[in-house]
Amino acid sequence: MVGKWRRIIRHLLTPDWLARRHFTSDVLDRIEAAIVDSETRHRGEIRFAVESEIELSALLQDVSPHQRAVEAFGHLGVWDTEENSGVLVFVQLVDRRVEIVVDRGIAQVTEQATWREICEVMEHAFAAEQYLSGSIDAIARVGRVLEQHFPAYPRNPNELPDRPALI
Repeated sequence: MVGKWRRIIRHLLTPDWLARRHFTSDVLDRIEAAIVDSETRHRGEIRFAVESEIELSALLQDVSPHQRAVEAFGHLGVWDTEENSGVLVFVQLVDRRVEIVVDRGIAQVTEQATWREICEVMEHAFAAEQYLSGSIDAIARVGRVLEQHFPAYPRNPNELPDRPALI
C-alpha cells in the first residue's frame, strides 16, 4: 500500500515537461529515423511511445505500466497490421519502466523472455541517463528479432506511423 501511494505522489509531483525533458524534438527525430531504417529490413511495424504522467483515476486503480502499454497498443492501432506484426516499445517515464507489447503474429514465433531482456537493457540505459542510445539500441534489438521472423519482401508497406508518440 505504501508503494501505491509513493507512486501516486511521484506522478502528481512530476510535471509533464520534466518527465519528458530527455525526449527532445531532436531525440524523437533520431528515434524516428532508427525506426524507418529498421523497417527496411523486416515486415514488422515498430511503434515507440513515451508516457509521462498517468491520470489520478488510473493510479488509484493501481493500473500497472504493462496495463498502460496494452491500452496504448490498442489506442495507437499497433494491432492493425496485415501480418499481425506490430511491436510497441512503451516507455513509462515517471515509473521508469519499459514494456514491449507484440501482436499475435510475433508472439507466436518469439519468446516473452526476448522482449523482457530488451526492456531491461533499455531500463538500465535510462537509469544511466542514456535515453537516446538506450532507445536506438532497443529499436535495433527489436529489428533484429523481426528480421529473423519477418524478413523484408519486395512489397513492404509502411502501415503505422514511425514518429514516436507522446502520450
